[in-house]
Amino acid sequence: MENGTMERKDNHELHTCEGENRMKVRAVLFDLDGVITDTAEYHYMAWKQLATELNIIIDREFNEQLKGVSRMESLERILRHGGCEHNFTDADKIGLATKKNKQYVELLKQVKPQDVFPGIRELLLELQDNGVHAVVASASKNAPQILQSLELTSLFDYIVNPDEVAQGKPAPDIFLRGAEAVGVPSEHCIGIEDAQAGIAAIKSAHMAAVGIGNENLLKASGADVVLPTTEALTLSFLQSVGKAEAANQ
Repeated sequence: MENGTMERKDNHELHTCEGENRMKVRAVLFDLDGVITDTAEYHYMAWKQLATELNIIIDREFNEQLKGVSRMESLERILRHGGCEHNFTDADKIGLATKKNKQYVELLKQVKPQDVFPGIRELLLELQDNGVHAVVASASKNAPQILQSLELTSLFDYIVNPDEVAQGKPAPDIFLRGAEAVGVPSEHCIGIEDAQAGIAAIKSAHMAAVGIGNENLLKASGADVVLPTTEALTLSFLQSVGKAEAANQ
């Protein structure tokens, strides 16, 4: 299975009056790590192992800076943190990033369907039943493998391949591409993220943004609402966020 392709076959159209449709959410774009499942922890474990080998100390607080950004940008931030960003050639850096990814992919073998966060599978089924598009907008190139392990692939209409976009988060490109792929204007989309870079990307794409996790950090990046966990995510909740966002425009 390849990302960057249409996945779900049984799409439906929403049947609403024109006045209601103006504020209806027609697509929900999901980050993967920290929103759908806890692969963010595997990223942290793999980066920490690589950093330790480079005599660089990183902790969970520093790891917040790595969430939602690309593999190479994450590596650059770690090297800058260790004061050794100029000690490696571009080829060296590619090798380091590849080494990290091999460790991460090995850890991903542990992912199982029961690792889906509470409420996510139910939300995806609800979106499907109501004709609302579901899109994965993740910086992870391993998204297809993870979704397959979680048995969620069929519940998504589109998985954006990070290679499809010119700039990663916090640029809006990946969310704009996801909306374009399912033919939904930004004003009818909601993005769900756990990272500051991701929230900034959603808002730059002129979409409503729901944060999962640290309220202070995510609100500072522009989240319209922040939930501590995914358990309370429902279509009616997302529609209420969309209506509130439309009313504020």
